Amino acid sequence: MEKKKIVFTVTNDLTYDQRMQKICTSLAEEGYQVLLVGRKLSHSIPFYFEKVNYKRIRCFWNEGFFFYAEYNLRLLLFLLTNKFDIYSSVDLDTIIPSTIAARFHKSKLVFDAHEYFTQVPEVVNRKRVQKIWAWIERIFVPKADLCYTVGEELALNFQNRLGCKFYVIKNTPHLETDIQNQKISVPERKFILYQGALNKARGIENMILAMKNIDLEFHIVGEGDLSDVLKKLVLDNKLESKVKFLGFMKPFKLREYSKLAYLGLNVSENVGLSYFYSLNNKFFDYVHALLPSLINKFPEYEKLNSQFQVGVLTDSTPSDIENQIRNLLNNPDLYITLKNNCLLAAREWNWKIEKTKLCNLYAKL
Repeated sequence: MEKKKIVFTVTNDLTYDQRMQKICTSLAEEGYQVLLVGRKLSHSIPFYFEKVNYKRIRCFWNEGFFFYAEYNLRLLLFLLTNKFDIYSSVDLDTIIPSTIAARFHKSKLVFDAHEYFTQVPEVVNRKRVQKIWAWIERIFVPKADLCYTVGEELALNFQNRLGCKFYVIKNTPHLETDIQNQKISVPERKFILYQGALNKARGIENMILAMKNIDLEFHIVGEGDLSDVLKKLVLDNKLESKVKFLGFMKPFKLREYSKLAYLGLNVSENVGLSYFYSLNNKFFDYVHALLPSLINKFPEYEKLNSQFQVGVLTDSTPSDIENQIRNLLNNPDLYITLKNNCLLAAREWNWKIEKTKLCNLYAKL
């Protein structure tokens, strides 16, 4: 029997999208022909994608309305001229061409929501833009044959607002075979790690300010819109000896580096419902590195941390961050308990379990 063809569409350049790499590879291993379509930027690098084909679309415009218009038009032309059995749109910014192509070819449509798109900080304060995305969400998402997202709280929100069933596929890492051999102890070199995009309201500024009174180092892995702002903040507060910017780091190297840290940072500010309902990749990445973390007091994290206490819940203010770190430094027994809980949690929160759920959903299509 001929393999079913699936196309996934995103607006990033694919290189660091670990969730899509896992999803595409998992479905390819189940016998689907999978194509991942993204964007080609000036700094995009080639990468090897086992069992999965990928395509990058180059645009003249790279931001704002003209980018979305150009990219969606180019994507639509590609999707209309290439028939797939399943068109899977990742977030709202590719759902229009995916819907049109799915209906044109009489194929299935899937919607994968990585975030609460209409409530992200870049949109929530621009009311006209927000209304446009909200209209797109209301019109197109209910047309999908299958919808899923990253966390239970977000799934319930989508279901209540849009009236269609949302399943949950958590963005968990693969369970490493040697995780049992990782050392459960307090690291000799204590540094706090942040991994991810350096964007607004990720709690990085407050962590930097908290470093004034903490005798540790803060290592920042990633780049983003705030890179220069954060570096200036470090200089202004004379924290160059404590705060290190490490730039981008390849996933394998980052996993190994995370195992050396004392504490992970996952403390976004409540600047919109997207962050409030979030379940960041780094939460699970820290767990699989057996790295206790500072965690938002947001619904999804509170629920998971009550199941396995893998970190310390905190507000995003510099003073509360500082207090929670001091409490942990003064309580090594609690720290060891958190690391042991990370090991227990990793056995439950891993991609093998999520992959089974994912493949069952696509099989039902």
